[in-house]
Amino acid sequence: MSYTRRSKTELAQRVARDIHDGAYVNLGIGMPTQVANHLPSGVEVVLHSENGILGMGPAPAAGQEDYDLINAGKQPVTLLAGGCYFHHADSFGMMRGGHIDICVLGAFQVSATGDLANWSTGEPDSIPAVGGAMDLAVGAKQTWVMMDLLTKQGQSKVVESCSYPLTGVSCVKRIYSDLVTLECTAEGLRLIDKVDGLSHAELEQLIGLPVKA
Repeated sequence: MSYTRRSKTELAQRVARDIHDGAYVNLGIGMPTQVANHLPSGVEVVLHSENGILGMGPAPAAGQEDYDLINAGKQPVTLLAGGCYFHHADSFGMMRGGHIDICVLGAFQVSATGDLANWSTGEPDSIPAVGGAMDLAVGAKQTWVMMDLLTKQGQSKVVESCSYPLTGVSCVKRIYSDLVTLECTAEGLRLIDKVDGLSHAELEQLIGLPVKA
């Protein structure tokens, strides 16, 4: 297999490229927060954070951090002109009320038909961390997942059926990973794009599932 994985920066750039002009977008904790730094110029995207911010900008420059202005992952952020902050309850009202166009979340597993597991591995010593993921997964108009395709043990995070506790059912529309971009449909996985050098047969072998071209 002679292919190169997308770096985290390249993956963030790939996700950012698909966000449409005028979209209201929530970026989940972890890898998805990097998308804010790569939104294309000339496109207006309003970033939402579940702790009560609308109109976030990219991460602040070193030395310019204001720790009274943070996202849901407790990372310092910037606020664009016209941005605002508000009560947590109002923020969840936006999420649950269908006012978020796209949410980008991390995941432990995603099924071929779009079931999402991203809050617990179910292990006895794990610390469940639901946060606002369930509200976003079912409340946003589109749920995208951003993750590495394989675990550290080499197992696919894209599965036929999730073995971890579910966050939402049939909610994920797209999976953006370091090797491939996939669409989840009622009939299974559909290929959007993949890294150079990775054949279709190799991709299906890695995932262990059929992928429609």
